[in-house]
Amino acid sequence: MRLISLELESKLHEKGLWPRSRIAWAALYVLALDLLLFALQWLTRHVSPSMSASLGGWVTFLSVLAIVLLAIAGFRWLRSQLLWRLRNRLIVTYVFIGVIPVFLLVVISLITLYLFAGQFASFVVTSDIATHLRSMEAANRAIAHHLSTQISSGGRLDEEIIGRARPHRPEWSQRQVCAWYRNPHPYCSGPAGAAPFDSPSYITGDFRDIVGDHGKLYLRTAAVVVAGPESLRVIVSEPFDKDFVEKIAGDLGRIAVYGSNNPTANASAPQQGASKSILSSNDAMLGGQIISAGATPPPVNALDIEIPLVRIPLEVADWETGKPQRLGAVADVETRPSMLAVRLFEARGDYAKGVEYILLSIMFVFALIELLALFVGTKLTRSITSAVDQLYEATKHINRADFSHRIPVRSSDQLATLANSFNLMTTSIEKLVQEQKEKQRLESELAIAQEVQAQLYPKLITQLENLEVHGFCRPARTVSGDYYDFLALNSDKLMLAVGDISGKGISAALLMATIHSAVRAYSIEDRSVLRDLKLREPALREPALREPATVGAAVGSGLMLASELRWTEASPAALLTLLNHQLYESTPDAKYATLFLGIYDGATRRLTYSNGGHLPPILMSEDGSSQLLSCGGTVVGLFDNLSFPEATVQLRPGDVLVAYSDGVTEPENDYGEFGEERLIRLVRENRHLPLERITEIVTVAVDDWIGDNEQPDDVTLVLARAR
Repeated sequence: MRLISLELESKLHEKGLWPRSRIAWAALYVLALDLLLFALQWLTRHVSPSMSASLGGWVTFLSVLAIVLLAIAGFRWLRSQLLWRLRNRLIVTYVFIGVIPVFLLVVISLITLYLFAGQFASFVVTSDIATHLRSMEAANRAIAHHLSTQISSGGRLDEEIIGRARPHRPEWSQRQVCAWYRNPHPYCSGPAGAAPFDSPSYITGDFRDIVGDHGKLYLRTAAVVVAGPESLRVIVSEPFDKDFVEKIAGDLGRIAVYGSNNPTANASAPQQGASKSILSSNDAMLGGQIISAGATPPPVNALDIEIPLVRIPLEVADWETGKPQRLGAVADVETRPSMLAVRLFEARGDYAKGVEYILLSIMFVFALIELLALFVGTKLTRSITSAVDQLYEATKHINRADFSHRIPVRSSDQLATLANSFNLMTTSIEKLVQEQKEKQRLESELAIAQEVQAQLYPKLITQLENLEVHGFCRPARTVSGDYYDFLALNSDKLMLAVGDISGKGISAALLMATIHSAVRAYSIEDRSVLRDLKLREPALREPALREPATVGAAVGSGLMLASELRWTEASPAALLTLLNHQLYESTPDAKYATLFLGIYDGATRRLTYSNGGHLPPILMSEDGSSQLLSCGGTVVGLFDNLSFPEATVQLRPGDVLVAYSDGVTEPENDYGEFGEERLIRLVRENRHLPLERITEIVTVAVDDWIGDNEQPDDVTLVLARAR
């Protein structure tokens, strides 16, 4: 029982939607089973919840399996649809060879540029902070040396002296200067409300860094100089606040600094606890925003995209222990490539613009090369695909037996050579088809000629009371150039004719038909036609027709007409004379025939014969002895004005006459020719068998002698036996 109609199946086949692979059929079966189980699960959800739950696992498994199988089948179907055309295959090849590597290079380049931008932004921020710290350090050293000089000259250290030594420039408005000399408590000068800070014991020399003190970030530098008998320690502190970050972010973008929100537990906490007070965890470190300053600048052009979240770790030292905490603070920077380029080339002047122009020129040249490569690739692809498409269309013409179609050739490459080869092939095929048609026509004509020639050989042979005859002819080709005939002249006389025409094929067959007609026309008893015969002395014992002095041949009709009739008895020699003149006048110079004619008289048991160049027949007696009937002349039709002698032999009961063509005795193999002696031996050994059986024995022996080779000549055998 069919689930879908043949018409729908045929349409699905045409559109390529009918499943062909095992995976496609498996996907459909799994999907159908999945839908069936899903429907069963939905129907049993209230009747049997446990069964519905157990079916749920199978439904999930089959759904996943169906999706996987359908994905594989869909991918194969899509691949077969897309990659059937050569153009699509080339496009996919170009994508894998050219586009994907370029895409990966672009992605790698963008990632590299992003990382470079992040590193450069990190460098800018850290270098600005380092520059600021170095500036503070230099100023701190100057203040320390100034205070040391004051103390060494007898001055007393107090806030007033520190206030006079502290610079009054705007950038110092937020900085606090504290000094320690012979007193654990510092003397400080700074902005109002600034709380003093302690001097840790690890500071014994110069120091500059970002420090964390009581949950806040500071920029601090320290200098220790000798002032009299003791050392003077001077520390400059500046809050790491929004104003400071604003200075850094002014020409870079937006900067957000995150740090710890937990204040220091106590100064006497162990080292691990102190570190934990600065950064208890990553979450604590990034949990609160400390500072956010600046703003992302507007884009300069379409390519000036925003570079977000460049995260910069800042090294922060614990002020109490001096231990560096690398994750003490994190700065997030949002900037644009244009701002980074300004910072990169800000000190280069015109050189920076030159570099920018060079980079733009290189990018333009690369884009131009890419477009040129795309254009050249497209042209090459079209040249290949168009050539293949032309070949495909040409095969359709060939499939429709239109061999006249040619592919236009407009180039000189290998594809053009292929098209030329295809055109030459179609030309050769067209010629072969024409030759085949001509060959079929010739074979048809030869078949007709074979049928016509078969009708010329005697079918119903009139056997005399005291003579039995049998004839056999097998052509080497379709038609034969050998000839044999039996013609009853009256109730007691029978004419035997055996001949061989020069050449093979149609021309030999036509000449054989001419001889056949002429022999029958000339040999009708008491109807032989002669014209202006000049009698000569008989050269034979029996009276015979003399050679005509002047013989008129009607070439067009193939028969001789006579204005003067003479009633006489036909003889083999006279017939050969007439046939010789007839063939000489009506055939080309190279055409001739060999012909043996014999007339057997049953009343007297005599055979009168004449031989025109044919192989002498063999007359084998009852006792096994044999003789050759060699009386005669040269071939017929090669020379004019010839006369042929004739002879008579007496046949006794049991005598066998064997007339044959050269196709019987002349076939060769590695041992030589078949030969006349082998023929005589075969006939002698089987002379008492029926003539048809003797013929079969001889022809089988000839075939065995030839073996697998092609039959070289027509095989003709005529047997007559007196009884």
